[in-house]
Amino acid sequence: MRTLLGQRRLFQVIHRTLPLHQIHSAFSFICTQTPDKFPEKTFETEKQEEQRPKCLSYMIESLQRGNLVGSAVQNWMGEGLPVQRGDIYHAINRLRKLRFNKRALELMEWVIRERPYRPTELDYSYMLEFTIKLHGVSQGERLFSHVPAEFQNELLYNNLVIGCLDKGMITRPYAYMRKMRELGSSISHLVFNRLIILHSSPRRKKMIPKILTQMKADKVTAHVSTFNILMKIEANEHNIEGLVKVFNDMKQAKVEPDEVSFCILATAHAIARLHTVAEAHVENVEKSLTGNNWSTYDVLMILYGYLQKDKDLERTWAIVQGLLHVRAKSYILAIEAFGRIGQLSRAEELWLEMKSTKGLKSTEQFNCIISVYSKVGLIKKASGVFRELLENGCKPNAMTYQHLALGCLKAGLVEETLKTLEMGRELATSDRVKRSTPWLETTLSIIELFSEKGDVDNVEKLFEELVKAKYTKYTFVYNTLIKAYVKAKIYDPNFLRRMILGGARPDAETYSLIKLAEQFQTSS
Repeated sequence: MRTLLGQRRLFQVIHRTLPLHQIHSAFSFICTQTPDKFPEKTFETEKQEEQRPKCLSYMIESLQRGNLVGSAVQNWMGEGLPVQRGDIYHAINRLRKLRFNKRALELMEWVIRERPYRPTELDYSYMLEFTIKLHGVSQGERLFSHVPAEFQNELLYNNLVIGCLDKGMITRPYAYMRKMRELGSSISHLVFNRLIILHSSPRRKKMIPKILTQMKADKVTAHVSTFNILMKIEANEHNIEGLVKVFNDMKQAKVEPDEVSFCILATAHAIARLHTVAEAHVENVEKSLTGNNWSTYDVLMILYGYLQKDKDLERTWAIVQGLLHVRAKSYILAIEAFGRIGQLSRAEELWLEMKSTKGLKSTEQFNCIISVYSKVGLIKKASGVFRELLENGCKPNAMTYQHLALGCLKAGLVEETLKTLEMGRELATSDRVKRSTPWLETTLSIIELFSEKGDVDNVEKLFEELVKAKYTKYTFVYNTLIKAYVKAKIYDPNFLRRMILGGARPDAETYSLIKLAEQFQTSS
């Protein structure tokens, strides 16, 4: 109730306070939505449906709720088509990608039961994988014990270990890995990848060197995906030096980087405002592109937004539009990228296009255009989208209010900014969101505006959020804090010590700002 009242007050205040001459007819970079727990369901136009090849997987995907996979297979065979291994494996890979785990398990149960061909170790490993995902490790172990002895070998053991790790278990996987060593079975690099991911939190990170040492002892060949995971961990902690070290280790190990490697490097350097280095890595992304990988094109749109490359952004968006299926998330990223380079009318065009072709089903879709309007202070337009969000049955999240707070402050509405920030704080927000780039960059933008006003109190309150996320490792973030003190004519002798202990390196701007602040030390 308090939040609803706050929403109404926000509208009233914005409409009452904002002068008409500030309302213009104009319309991020990293996506304002957190990673999807489940991907969007595949949506195709009739034309695209006609273009689809005859495929068992599509027949299974299009099954109505309550219908069994067996009915799709029967329809397939009813059309005179044999059920071959290739059809099954293609279907499994598609269903896994779509997170249709129940359908995948049903399909493998049908294969083992009906035996359209002689099952292999791979078939049983698929069945084990989806059994663990749906029914847990104990059920998976029970299934493992009933698999014919000839198939209880390397692949099945690796899948059992990975299944345990995916459920967050540690003790059982290590026990199975010891058993594999006794049997002389090779342990997959995917097992070590999962172990590293499981120990990627700051509290557990100290175990990663030991995992890598064990990987070497088990003679597991270094793989690009392992290095990519290690680079992503460093990037998430805003540790550019650590990221570059892992990349150099990869080159020393003679492992060839792929497009994912260069995407991680380019994005991390762009976020750190090291645009020259980011551009070099973007060129490598373009050179290493393999096929029509929509996720890579999404990252390229983000990067071209950062680098203010409007032609490259338009070119990449044209490629995305040429793909069989354009996801709503790609629209969101394109809208934010065009807004970031100042092409507000283009961002509005894509917003309307997304609205008509995809429909507005999520808060993140509304957030993307709210963020674009808010960054240029068009709070009237941003509040209009906010109203539409509510009328559409969506719920504003903390990110929504963070964007609106920035819009209010850009429009000079300080009191409304503080009230909007408070409404966002009332909502439960995960640490994952608070460590995301959209959240951190929006928070920094608010801090910069408070800093220009010399509002040290509000700067310090918000700065604490950046400290927790380790975003303050970037020098420009600490410089923003010092600017607030200079504007307020306050000198703090602990500036440098605080900055260095926070992991940031002072630069020429830092020393220049401190010199300006020193003139106020006698009056502080």
